[in-house]
Amino acid sequence: MRAVVQRVTDADVSVDNKITGSIGKGFVVLLGVEDGDTEADADYMVEKITGLRVFEDEEGKMNLSMMDIGGEMLAVSQFTLLADARKGKRPSFIKAARPEQAKDLYDYFTTKVRERGVKVGEGIFQAEMLVRINNDGPVTILLDSKKLF
Repeated sequence: MRAVVQRVTDADVSVDNKITGSIGKGFVVLLGVEDGDTEADADYMVEKITGLRVFEDEEGKMNLSMMDIGGEMLAVSQFTLLADARKGKRPSFIKAARPEQAKDLYDYFTTKVRERGVKVGEGIFQAEMLVRINNDGPVTILLDSKKLF
């Protein structure tokens, strides 16, 4: 499972010119599910993302997590995070999970985040979405549940 985590002041996602999810201060998480991922991969991501200490404390140091600040999360499924563009110029998406498996794990991920008391906004799975992000900092973190980076 891969994620691009962006610290934001606010963000929203629209489908067909209708906002389907919006948040205030917190994280936008673009989440890609890889073929073979399990609930253990999602659990790792939930723990890692909700615990990331990238919000400033009273001394201006990145020392607080989204849980510490009462942050929110906008979660957007994005299979293109599994793209392999090392060969040629047209990316291969062979490593991305099939839509049924990906949706189940994406839903599991958002459920587990909500269980921690975090407000989660969402797009619509497999829809063409427009994501508006006001990246704060900017702070952008790449994560992989297999710890490849």
